[in-house]
Amino acid sequence: MMNVWIILGVLGAIVLLFIKGIPLQFVRWTGKLFIRVTIGVLCLFFLNIFGAQLGLHIPINAFTALVAGFLGLPGLASLTAIHVFIF
Repeated sequence: MMNVWIILGVLGAIVLLFIKGIPLQFVRWTGKLFIRVTIGVLCLFFLNIFGAQLGLHIPINAFTALVAGFLGLPGLASLTAIHVFIF
């Protein structure tokens, strides 16, 4: 029964978007978020590749990708410091 409500909700949202149109600001915001998280994941990946020689491994998950994506190099430095000094 719960699946029926979920499907109806998704279909209702799709119909509403077709009638009203997708807000352009939402599309821009979602695109920027996706790009920043992708850059964060790539930075973490390369940090893990080069940090493996020093025994450094930072897990790639949603939180670390958001921190690395939004804060950039200072975010990577803070994640590295947290890993070195706390773990």
